[in-house]
Amino acid sequence: MKLLIASFLILIGFGSFSAVSARKTQEISVEINTEAAAKGGVKVRFVELVEDSRCPTDTNCIWAGNAKIKVRVSKNGRSKVIELNSLEKGKPPVFAGYSFRLTKLTPEPRTNIRINRNGYVATIEVEKAK
Repeated sequence: MKLLIASFLILIGFGSFSAVSARKTQEISVEINTEAAAKGGVKVRFVELVEDSRCPTDTNCIWAGNAKIKVRVSKNGRSKVIELNSLEKGKPPVFAGYSFRLTKLTPEPRTNIRINRNGYVATIEVEKAK
């Protein structure tokens, strides 16, 4: 009986692992004015910081604010400029069979620090579109 339970738990563990790996999601970090490669031959270039109205981390705000960036996504000689928001709701933009979502933008704003516009790094989730 113990062997049957242990086998069942191992089977569940492998099933969970394969479900996670099958998602085909990748997070990439890309500095402003640079390009990073993702799986599937997709390249992402952080073109421009459009807006950063996020609440400083050392204050309390009524609204979290939003960060908006422009990225150029490309694959096989085709490219497209898309905008990504930190408060993205709904379906993310899709290009060449992949969706893109801004998951993090650093550095985070603080009240006593002025951020150099060339110092931003975006973390972008690239996922095989469903």
